[in-house]
Amino acid sequence: MRHFFSLINYAIGYKKYIMTENINIEYKASWDDKYLKQLCSFANAQGGTMFIGINDDGDIIGVDNYAKLMEDLPNKIQSKLGIFAEVELLESDNKHYIKILVSPSNMAISLSGQYYQRTGSTTKELTGNSLTEFLLKKSGITWGDVIEENATFDDIDNESVALYLKDAERSKRIPDAGKLTTEELFSQLNLLKDGKLKRAAIMLFGKNPESFYTHSHVKIGRFVGNEVSPRFHEIIEGNIITLQQKVFEIIETKFIVKNISYEGVHRIETPEFPFPALREAILNALIHRDYMGNMTQIRIYDDKLQIWNDGKLVEGLTIESLKLSHPSRPRNRLIADACLKAGYIEAWGTGIPRIIDACKEAGLPEPEIIEAFGGFQITIFKDQLNEQSLKDKGLNQRQITAMLYLKTNGQLTNSVYRSLHEVSPSTALRDLEELVNKGFITRSGDKKNSIYRLI
Repeated sequence: MRHFFSLINYAIGYKKYIMTENINIEYKASWDDKYLKQLCSFANAQGGTMFIGINDDGDIIGVDNYAKLMEDLPNKIQSKLGIFAEVELLESDNKHYIKILVSPSNMAISLSGQYYQRTGSTTKELTGNSLTEFLLKKSGITWGDVIEENATFDDIDNESVALYLKDAERSKRIPDAGKLTTEELFSQLNLLKDGKLKRAAIMLFGKNPESFYTHSHVKIGRFVGNEVSPRFHEIIEGNIITLQQKVFEIIETKFIVKNISYEGVHRIETPEFPFPALREAILNALIHRDYMGNMTQIRIYDDKLQIWNDGKLVEGLTIESLKLSHPSRPRNRLIADACLKAGYIEAWGTGIPRIIDACKEAGLPEPEIIEAFGGFQITIFKDQLNEQSLKDKGLNQRQITAMLYLKTNGQLTNSVYRSLHEVSPSTALRDLEELVNKGFITRSGDKKNSIYRLI
């Protein structure tokens, strides 16, 4: 008997689980024509199901006018949305409710000229850049595929083309690259249609992309402490072929410093941020940004460098999946393909793992990767465990030596600290406890056998 009631409880729980609203399911106690928006959003996304006669708690309450609804709803959905939906009458405990199943549509579906799409479990109207990108995607093309009617080959920078051909020849990814004319190159890169230039051609090789796309430039700012406004900033304009070089060079020469150390008589300069990670992050921003949106912005702080570009992750990708080997779904396919063939990137879908690996090899924390302010943001952190940085934080020389020891060895004890500095147990304890209190290290175990580790 106990087993029987366990099955009953399980069945009730399972029913509640499946009768919960989510990205593909909606429950409505009764019908209202405004719910056509949700059906429109289902068709524009992965499809979905709406139940009429079920409340928000997932309880079946039924509808009294089910016969009229079964007659009206199919016609109303078809006339208002232009789609066919499966409308089914269901019954439970003498209560009638209606199931409306909407399949995903290959075409963009509108309701009275407005377009809606599913975001999580909510429905939102698409406007502005989001609507443009959605309509382009539904038509099977991307922003870069669109012909730029006002552009001619006079708008193409020949020096950028020559530089690209040299890089492509070096990468060996375009056969006989050095022998190609500009038009032949563009044909191979699919940057032409009926002899006309596509947007991607202007963004990759244009003399002045800003004259076509207002926010195609990159803005770099240096922020000090908690200041909201930058102490100084640079605006870099140009096409992607030149931007990738100019942005990196300006950051290297004007915005970051190199830590100096010596091995014997040899002077060693170590940049604050690993150059391979920085190059990859800059390219990642230029290739994958939404060129209908705002400019790419690079913020350099005392302890980190942030790169933000407009455009959220494309459908099917998550932050966690980016860190792993994953199929590439570039927003700007033509731009990504051109950069791949020139050897600027190694392969589609490997950018973020390469940035993470470069930071780890340099002994830095894993970069922070998030969606923020309607776009994509990656933060590369500085090495805070170097002598100058620790000195600036007010540590004495003994504590600095101990922190560098911890960086290499992972842990130390009071006795190891004493052997490093030839100090008394009480001095060692005082120094170490000060590091604990300031949040640099943690202590585990009793005081006599304490083990200290970096936070």
